[in-house]
Amino acid sequence: MVASGSGGELAFIQNLRALATHPAARGLNDDCAVLELGAETLILTHDMMAEGVHFLARQDPADVAWKLVATNLSDLASKGAQPLGVLLGYSLGGDDARFVAGLVAALAAYDTPLLGGDTIALSDADTGPRTFGLTAIGRATHLPVPSRAGARVGDLLWLTGAVGGAMLGLEALLAEDPDPEHSRAYRRPIPLLAQGQALAPSVTAMMDVSDGLLLDAARLARASGITLTIAKSAIPIATSEARRDEALRWGDDYQLLFTQPPGTEPPVLAHCIGEALVAGDDPIVLDGVPLNEASGLGYQHGPARSAG
Repeated sequence: MVASGSGGELAFIQNLRALATHPAARGLNDDCAVLELGAETLILTHDMMAEGVHFLARQDPADVAWKLVATNLSDLASKGAQPLGVLLGYSLGGDDARFVAGLVAALAAYDTPLLGGDTIALSDADTGPRTFGLTAIGRATHLPVPSRAGARVGDLLWLTGAVGGAMLGLEALLAEDPDPEHSRAYRRPIPLLAQGQALAPSVTAMMDVSDGLLLDAARLARASGITLTIAKSAIPIATSEARRDEALRWGDDYQLLFTQPPGTEPPVLAHCIGEALVAGDDPIVLDGVPLNEASGLGYQHGPARSAG
């Protein structure tokens, strides 16, 4: 739900916070809204994807549909939620049938129904980039629902898997690599729903990694009021050692980043990459070097990183 970017965008979100006073909104500081309804707790999220920013103009629309579903379900995974359904916002044009094919595949893969949404037809004069939106609705499987806030001093920081795979995937697409496996991590990310549900009872804080490991770790640290010290060599990467710094900042990998009290083992495969310290001037300390958002920690909304 939270976005980082230009001053204009940040100012706009700050204005929205004045409207988002319901407790379910969590101050617009989390990945999802958490709405209590009687005995049930619903998890709500909405993400958008724009051509030239989140996908290439020449990409297969089936892959675009898959990624749109997967990125929203990844937000649900970070709350340990079970998907109940999705609502689609779609602009007609191009190969709509291929988009539907990808949507069918993604929803079937995660046993998630389409509940509704809206479509619009662009005018012939409108040749700008297309934008799609999806709202995902889930049910909490554990209370309290994990948030970005909650990490405590002494907690250990964990990551479910390697980062950098999506970076390589985009490069394979740009190079027109004929092997689809080389670009799969970028085209068809996998939301870690089962892992999120298994982790929900034991984590103190959790979020998915969408905009870069270091940037998202900084967000978790700021939300929790702590500083995270991270060992660079402990972070699993999907690329060569020479590109480790890029992998830590690139994003789109959708691993789960979480904290747990010391002495507790995660119930899923995960890598311990750091520890929560008393808050300092900067949210991140990487191999002893303090870093903040001005240091270029990850993807900030602005110039397209995937245009081509």
